Amino acid sequence: MTHRIVVLGAGYAGANAAGRLARRLHGAEITLVNADPEFVERVRLHQLAAGQDLKVRKLTDLFANTGVQVRIARVTAVDAERKIVDTDGGDIAYDTLVYALGSAATGVPEHAYDVAGKQSALRLRARLADLGAGATVLVVGGGLTGIEAVTEIAEARPDLDVSLATRGELGDWLSDKAQQHLRKAFDRLGITVHEGVDGREVPADVTVWTTGFAVHPIAAASTLEVTAAGQIVVDDTMRSVSHPDVYAVGDAAFAHGGSGTPLRMSCASGVPTAHLAADAIVARLTGGGLPQNKIGYNGQCISLGRKDAVVQWVTPDDRPKPSAHGGKAVVRLKELICKTAAWSVSHPTLMLPTRRRRITKTSAVSENALQS
Repeated sequence: MTHRIVVLGAGYAGANAAGRLARRLHGAEITLVNADPEFVERVRLHQLAAGQDLKVRKLTDLFANTGVQVRIARVTAVDAERKIVDTDGGDIAYDTLVYALGSAATGVPEHAYDVAGKQSALRLRARLADLGAGATVLVVGGGLTGIEAVTEIAEARPDLDVSLATRGELGDWLSDKAQQHLRKAFDRLGITVHEGVDGREVPADVTVWTTGFAVHPIAAASTLEVTAAGQIVVDDTMRSVSHPDVYAVGDAAFAHGGSGTPLRMSCASGVPTAHLAADAIVARLTGGGLPQNKIGYNGQCISLGRKDAVVQWVTPDDRPKPSAHGGKAVVRLKELICKTAAWSVSHPTLMLPTRRRRITKTSAVSENALQS
């Protein structure tokens, strides 16, 4: 009987997991389920909102001739006991599930906009296009998303009055050197910064909300063990601690890196967790050795429009080092990172490793193989 692997979500994590499984595993039926027919470069959605066009990548084209079956459907529920996924296009049964449904913006007030998804970024894009010179745009949230969004908008629309509101100080998690570069960029772009904002009203014609992300509630509604925030609790191989036939990757997983500290929601976490989960699945189904969790960080590269960027070098457990760099060289580095992430999805059969292993008969049917 063919082993059925179902991957939910085709963002950076889900698409990479499906592609890696197809490259490494022979004899499995791999189905990739996603609501949107296209791969969305989430790390570029602030660019889309600011008026730039992104390359269209249809999932059926990306995974053509790879052995991955693409199914365009919206997931409505996961029955982890019966091993069935409910979608608006019918039920899908699985033997192994990779849950990669990701996250969305949280706490967005009525009439505010966000850049956490393609459709929301397009709505903001349309609203910004309607604004006349002198109109006010306020970005709420001083994290990575807020900084990249506000600088992109300010650069694309210098005729607007653009500001950012944050509870703390601008870039207060960065080193002094990175903060200095950040403030110079904000001054150059004419961005007003409202620091220490907590309950204070800041009027604006358009408000963009970037204060945080929340995972999709589907996992919390299942019998999977999740955190209070709804993330699936996984072990060092990204496997659910409550259901050994379920793996979670990317924002949907409460996972730890190689240093033992929790991973943050980001593309920098999503891709390596996807690779680790895929390798662990292959190992368990083919009788190979389990991979080690060596996930760690190198830096946080922050775009500041199309002409500037800053990279904050960090320890493997994501603590900032004193060193940071900014300018055109970092712009090229940031662009390389974004292109590499998209390339890994766009070329699922070209990324290493390429050796495909056969599922052993005992692995495919034995509960012990999944629990080892």
